[in-house]
Amino acid sequence: MGDRTLKVFAGNSNPDLAAGICRSLGIEPGRIEFVCFSNENVKVKICENVRGCDVFLIQTSCPPVSDHLMELLIALDALKYASAGRVTAVLPYYPYSLADSKDEPRISVAARLMADLLVEAGADRVLTMTLHSPQIMGFCRIPIDQLSGVPSICGHFADRLDLSRCVAAAPDISRAKVTEAYARHLGLPLVVIDIRETAGQRQVHGVIGGVEGRDVLLFDDEIITGDSILDGAEAVLARGARSVHAGCVHGTLAADAASRIEASALESLVVTDTVPQPARSDSSKLAVVSVARHFADAIRAIHEETSISALFR
Repeated sequence: MGDRTLKVFAGNSNPDLAAGICRSLGIEPGRIEFVCFSNENVKVKICENVRGCDVFLIQTSCPPVSDHLMELLIALDALKYASAGRVTAVLPYYPYSLADSKDEPRISVAARLMADLLVEAGADRVLTMTLHSPQIMGFCRIPIDQLSGVPSICGHFADRLDLSRCVAAAPDISRAKVTEAYARHLGLPLVVIDIRETAGQRQVHGVIGGVEGRDVLLFDDEIITGDSILDGAEAVLARGARSVHAGCVHGTLAADAASRIEASALESLVVTDTVPQPARSDSSKLAVVSVARHFADAIRAIHEETSISALFR
């Protein structure tokens, strides 16, 4: 951004990813201090001069979500009032991304509220990865760049499996569009699992496409409970699939999802590090691929005001 100095700061949500981004950029992370008082109020202090600088603040959405969200908003406000030249909120996993529509009476579209809060707190633009739905980009009144985690996930499988024996599978019909991006990237045929929920009960009605004797790769943008992936794995194995693997960008893995996946027939699950997985690093089935370089390339391009359109694909 002209001759403005590039500075990258990070909250407490995902220190490993933030460190990886700074290493890829070849810079030291900015000095920032978070203090939580006995009344649970948070103070954020920027411990170096940022006046006129091009600043990027990294904070992902992961437990404790509300604490990390307040850190993000207060840090943005601190940077704004420290006279930073431009502030970009780097949100590897966008907060409340699933709350992107009014599908029940009298509820908040919280993903839209998050966009408003970012602007009010002082963000001038947003950099994120693999939103749950494209409409979230329309909620923002400031520029927003969405990177894709698909190439990182696909690269992992391409290096380890014989793709001539593979098919890409959507865990339910609603995720067919998401899975199509993976299938297109890998050059694989697309299979769709017809799973429907009636009166709170999930039931497999069929598998659209051939899986017999094939290695099936189940893809989604996010795995939370793991129900869709595990039901899908059972469905394709019952129809003669040779093996089943799964991949997603955001490995939220709430509650006992990780242990259920570990005990399941899935041979592997691949996620990116948009959401940290430190407690599950000893899992025999979970593999984590880093997107630090991807974010670093985007940050560099934004700072230098060059095109980043190739990074969106």
